[in-house]
Amino acid sequence: MAYVCEIGTGQRAYLDNQGKQTIVTTASSSLGQQQQSSQSFVTGSWTASPESFRNASGAIVKITTSQGQYFIQIQGNSMGMMAESPSLQGAQQIQLQHVDYIPTSLMPPMEPMKPMEPMKPMKMGDMEMNMNPMQMRMGNMELRMDKAVSGTHRFCSQCGTEVSPSDRFCSACGHRLQ
Repeated sequence: MAYVCEIGTGQRAYLDNQGKQTIVTTASSSLGQQQQSSQSFVTGSWTASPESFRNASGAIVKITTSQGQYFIQIQGNSMGMMAESPSLQGAQQIQLQHVDYIPTSLMPPMEPMKPMEPMKPMKMGDMEMNMNPMQMRMGNMELRMDKAVSGTHRFCSQCGTEVSPSDRFCSACGHRLQ
């Protein structure tokens, strides 16, 4: 049987006994973020329900088995078996609740992505863009990517008109070429 307890603001600890293993899973969530961590400890089969306590450094889980008592310290998403029995003086006992299962993930499964539709031509004022073939028109200027471009083609940096490598000025706008 599995148990859950609230060990801090937005953080839960799930406890389960599977054979000789005690499995502790911490899960926390805040706006837009979720974290989960799980660890297994060899404790033996439980002979009593686990107990949990909150102290200044986090939470302590007490596991009772036929081999004795085990204590697991939980601090944030890290956890570990304690070497000796801690003092639970001043610790607050945390209520444990039965759960049917331990969630493998807090997030619902994502739906597969749908393929993107081909882009439609975009128009904004006198500007028009198409993706197949790739071209852009703005006023009397046009840029097309469907032609093979060789290294001999040059364009005016001012107006975009194609110019010859030997031109010193653009024939369309008069801009000085470099």
